[in-house]
Amino acid sequence: METLRVSGKSRPNSVAGAIAALLRSQSEVEVQAIGPDAVNQAVKAIAIARGYIAPDNLDLVVKPAFVKLELESEERTALRFTIRSQPLAP
Repeated sequence: METLRVSGKSRPNSVAGAIAALLRSQSEVEVQAIGPDAVNQAVKAIAIARGYIAPDNLDLVVKPAFVKLELESEERTALRFTIRSQPLAP
């Protein structure tokens, strides 16, 4: 499963495009964000990605979770969004 890391300066439309492309090819992707600005951009990107995959008759299932990451010898808490595609409900 591919992992995308989102920062507070990430462009939601670009992240959404990456999410949609990965969901079309792999059906599951993970998005990680640390800090309120990054989480905000990640949530916006997920919402936009849902619109990008709707024409392919796909919808999203998102499972958020807290995870501990080791960055530069420092432990940080991140939000991990595990995103899975599924057929659009009729």
